[in-house]
Amino acid sequence: MKRFTTLLFLFVLAFGMLAACAEDTDGQAGSGDGSSGGAITLYSPETPDLTKELAEKYEELYGEKVNVHYAGTNVLVNQMMAEKENPQADVWYGGGGILPFESAVDRGIITQYIPESAEDWEVVENGIKMKHEDGYYVGTELFVLGFSYNTELVSEEEAPKTWEDLLDPKWEGKIQFPNPAASGTATLMVLSYMMQHGEEEGWEYFKQLASHANSVPDSGSAPTKAVAMGEAHIAVGFDFMAYELQANGETVDFIVPDKTPILVNPATLVEGGPNPEGGKKFMDFLLEEEAQQILADWYHIPINPEVESKTPLNVESLKENAVDLDIDWVNENYDRIRNEWNSKTN
Repeated sequence: MKRFTTLLFLFVLAFGMLAACAEDTDGQAGSGDGSSGGAITLYSPETPDLTKELAEKYEELYGEKVNVHYAGTNVLVNQMMAEKENPQADVWYGGGGILPFESAVDRGIITQYIPESAEDWEVVENGIKMKHEDGYYVGTELFVLGFSYNTELVSEEEAPKTWEDLLDPKWEGKIQFPNPAASGTATLMVLSYMMQHGEEEGWEYFKQLASHANSVPDSGSAPTKAVAMGEAHIAVGFDFMAYELQANGETVDFIVPDKTPILVNPATLVEGGPNPEGGKKFMDFLLEEEAQQILADWYHIPINPEVESKTPLNVESLKENAVDLDIDWVNENYDRIRNEWNSKTN
């Protein structure tokens, strides 16, 4: 009996060692560096259902698990800063445009990777910065900053067509825009106007605009939702916010102002992430037709020319409206302008 027990123990031990070796060989465990196999961790502030759909499509196509961690852009950036010594994410996708990614370059939380399909892109095309000049991020879709309006309260003819039109006395008490002290969407609005007109004229403009507003919520999407509910006639926000509501039956439409920020919404590889090869594959996937179709189905403007936009907007139709952004000036003044908003406009 004792001899049988010893033989059984040796058999179990040998079988366990063989299983461990096999597991190490196929890259599911034992690799230590996460260079192949294993789950991909995605950090994203974009709509949770959208990012979930992207993750599920990747899993369907490539058989690799994608764990999505959702939070606001500033929260995610702070989290990545806190995790610098032990990064937990592989990919960071989305943030309302390029500005958070530009500021992240010098923080040491993202690293260089450009998918092969985007290697031949110009850094700036038609006035729109498509990717980082040193490869720290790549655009996945386009966002347009403009005006939503309630079609039951405002006709297309009378809707504002320029930023200056918002100061027309007829809109007093009928406008909403996000709080630039809290919302990156609104910070973009302020910085863009100041780059074109100077700070002195810019602050005077926004003092007048603030006096026209019936509310200045912290959320970037709240003003567009207020337009849909009839709580405002006009709202400042991104295009997809209006078109998604419109598709759901709300009486909302969107105006692209004469000159306005048009930005790519990027993806980037996290510095020192646990699964860099998986992260690269997921970034490649975001530019492929399957992922781009999902973005289009959510009324985002796809960057892949093979995928048709579900809104009236596309890369070709927007090039005349794009305003040139001085990214260096943005990076130097972003925090200061946000911090000065309340004192300068009240």
